[in-house]
Amino acid sequence: MDKQAIFDTLKKVLSEKFDLKADTITPESRLNEDLKLDSIDAVDLIVELKSMLPRNINPAEFKKVRTLQDVVDVIHAMIANG
Repeated sequence: MDKQAIFDTLKKVLSEKFDLKADTITPESRLNEDLKLDSIDAVDLIVELKSMLPRNINPAEFKKVRTLQDVVDVIHAMIANG
């Protein structure tokens, strides 16, 4: 799965499950400041994405995540590294 496909999936999940407007979701969107996602929302997002991941997410991998592009990069690396 390439990065664009990962972003498209994230965008779909965020718009459908978190009631965010799709046109406001960009790779540069900051999870907390722009999208208003708190830590509980982040856990819910991870649960939604679990089916596309090859393994469970290590919380340490997500500590430095601030933008949607950061999420895309972490997920892409997880998929690439199995």
